[in-house]
Amino acid sequence: MADNFYKHIVCIGAGYVGGPTMAMIAAKCPQYKVTVVDINAQRIKSWQGNELPIYEPGLLDIVKKTRGRNLFFSTAVEENIKAAEIIFVSINTPTKTYGSGAGKTADLQYWEKIAREISKVSESDKIIVEKSTLPVRTAEAMERILRVNNKKAHFEVLSNPEFLAEGTAISDLENPDRVLIGARDTQSGQKAMLEIVDIYKHWVSKDKIVTSDIWSSELSKLAANAFLAQRISSINSISALCEKTEADITKVARAIGMDRRIGSNFLNASIGFGGSCFKKDILNLVYICEYYSLYEVAQYWENVIKINEYQQTRFVKNMVNAMFNTLANKRITLFGFAFKANTSDTRESPAIYISHKLAEEHSRIIVSDPKALDNAQYDLKGIADCVEFELDPYKAARNAHAIAIITEWDIYKTLDYERIYQQMEKPAFIFDGRNILCHKKLYKIGFNVYPLGMPCMQHF
Repeated sequence: MADNFYKHIVCIGAGYVGGPTMAMIAAKCPQYKVTVVDINAQRIKSWQGNELPIYEPGLLDIVKKTRGRNLFFSTAVEENIKAAEIIFVSINTPTKTYGSGAGKTADLQYWEKIAREISKVSESDKIIVEKSTLPVRTAEAMERILRVNNKKAHFEVLSNPEFLAEGTAISDLENPDRVLIGARDTQSGQKAMLEIVDIYKHWVSKDKIVTSDIWSSELSKLAANAFLAQRISSINSISALCEKTEADITKVARAIGMDRRIGSNFLNASIGFGGSCFKKDILNLVYICEYYSLYEVAQYWENVIKINEYQQTRFVKNMVNAMFNTLANKRITLFGFAFKANTSDTRESPAIYISHKLAEEHSRIIVSDPKALDNAQYDLKGIADCVEFELDPYKAARNAHAIAIITEWDIYKTLDYERIYQQMEKPAFIFDGRNILCHKKLYKIGFNVYPLGMPCMQHF
């Protein structure tokens, strides 16, 4: 079909970042044609229907309003690359599992494949925008691949990292804290940067659009996630001390958070952080620091991950100790499996580690989650013989010896716990890994209650 769009934007990658970001751009910039491409035909088909491949509050409404108007989803990757003036690259960059840098640096094989694909099919000048989280100076490598393999077109590579929180991605996109755009300090680089600034100016105020050199932009994404994860690990380390001293982590966190120099965000004790970004980005930061022989700096950030892992290990140990030093053949119900509420994403979810540790203790595990059961079944296929999956939390808790709150879904705050208690094995235990329940009320019902960072409440 012939179109009258101002420009054609293509996003390579129809995942958690590419899909929502392009839907918002399409909604706010109707004069742009926005096409999301992916080689995964099933994922593209899902984006074209009413059961989107990811769950994000508000996303389906925006997709419905823009799809077919100026938002399109396609598997025709080469065709759309060729037609586009602006290409956002939003592909998966998992942690490398082989060779040099294994376990720390990003695996860039898919990213390099895309760079070579763009170079091969391009017949006109293009702006390439890094949307994936990448190691510092990755843009330089992409420029070399593009320019060495294609002499017909001019490419400008920019960095525009995402700062989305899953579960609030749509509000984060609509009202961001900042939009960061990094570019080369050349005439063509600055011109390309203004092209991207013009897109965001349709709905983001000028003072929130931050421009920088490309290397600072790439590093800012890694640093931002590292700082957020560091706060989570810091409060969780204090929660362990609170349990030993009978202090209350919620009161400690409130006192800390009232200090204007610190603030209250990310000070809720929990079983730890998950998701696709925090651990991966910190490991990238560690690798970069080691590469430049900054070993003390690398060790500092690596300890943030170790504290996160320690918190999950400690959670399971507390369960074993509380339940008479054995979990063998006991039914343990997990309320929640997604790494956080309001998302179906289970990547690096604490639930995965906790489930495997419970399986090692020969427990019977029942997983319940309002949105993440399909992903949970995939994540736990290696221990499928000792896991059950149940959407209904009341059915999931039937005949259970213990309930562990894994994800802070609102539904778990309002369940009828008296009803749940009546159908559980006795003594009945609740391990609140998110400190979202009313512990005194649960104790009065008859539960033995084990919060994080607070004294336990037990009947024996």
